[in-house]
Amino acid sequence: MQITALIVAAGRGTRAGDGLPKQYRPLRGEPVLRHTIRALLANGAISSLRVAIHGDDAELYDAAVAPLNDPRLLPPVFGGDSRSASVSSGLAACDGDVVLIHDAARPLLPADALQRIIDAMKTCRAAFLALPVVDAVWQVSEGHATKEVARDGLWRAQTPQAFHLADIRAAHAAHPQAMADDVAVAQAAGLDVTPVPGSERNLKITRPEDFELAENLMRQDLDIRTGNGFDVHKFGPGDHIMLNGVRIEHDQTLVGHSDADVGMHAITDAIFGALAEGDIGQWFPPSDPQWKGAASEVFLSRAVERALERGFTITHLDCTLICERPKIGPHITAMRRALAAITGLEPDRISVKATTSEKLGFTGRGEGIAAQATATLVKT
Repeated sequence: MQITALIVAAGRGTRAGDGLPKQYRPLRGEPVLRHTIRALLANGAISSLRVAIHGDDAELYDAAVAPLNDPRLLPPVFGGDSRSASVSSGLAACDGDVVLIHDAARPLLPADALQRIIDAMKTCRAAFLALPVVDAVWQVSEGHATKEVARDGLWRAQTPQAFHLADIRAAHAAHPQAMADDVAVAQAAGLDVTPVPGSERNLKITRPEDFELAENLMRQDLDIRTGNGFDVHKFGPGDHIMLNGVRIEHDQTLVGHSDADVGMHAITDAIFGALAEGDIGQWFPPSDPQWKGAASEVFLSRAVERALERGFTITHLDCTLICERPKIGPHITAMRRALAAITGLEPDRISVKATTSEKLGFTGRGEGIAAQATATLVKT
């Protein structure tokens, strides 16, 4: 079962107050949409993701997704004048067997709720996250309660809403008029749709005060981890070295099974350490010939990917290179940019610095280079 995700992000969000559309407003320092995309891509079963955006929001979208580094995030599509029209545009660009349609304004989608709806599609024709109504429900007219509504059998719909792609495409083609959500479109087309238990945490940001509520929810579940990495490589005959993804001309090279990028190896170990999932040698054994001469970018990219799979965001990296030579200072900016391109972090969240060992030890004798690194990961 190939699963694609479609995020609907073309709305204006006028009930959220003045300013940017709510999907691009900051939530804990990052756009709401970025949180929403991460929540979906944290599940490895999702093979691709598209976002339907407003025609005026291309620059806002590009800025929102710039730090993300996941090949499953495909180029956006432009939505229409209604939610249904935006979904139809998005569906036309999707492929696969099953599509999960999700609101951009639901950035706190829990991993377990997402997994429940994915599992449901193994046996259901269509499904949606929902919660049973437990409060008393009243009709109100002109500011006065007029009639109690029986809440038995009432559910509050959430997203994602999941469908077989061919089914929901056909349903939208047959019923192009604006409807409340995709469950309504599916029902109009005669599809049987199954509610799956959602989560109170799966808040839809609608009003200005919802931003504060979302911030509070994120603070409650904050999981902050720190990992350390250390690596050493000796010098051997050669004409350059690789350090943190940057080629530096030198009268020797660093010796190792891969490209011996000692800085990137330390950073990779720091990320795996924060996840408590071993080290680079366990993930990429030197005894395995496929890693001989490999670019260390492969190792670091896998560590970043694994962090995302576990629901973590890497918020900061710090690497110290220990050597007498070559001089590191002239290359630090290039290293930060190279690491930013691989990890998806902004360069101002990446620190690279260098020191000597005051002529002491193997680094002081110019026999090799050591590196130590620290990685900070946050799970919300």
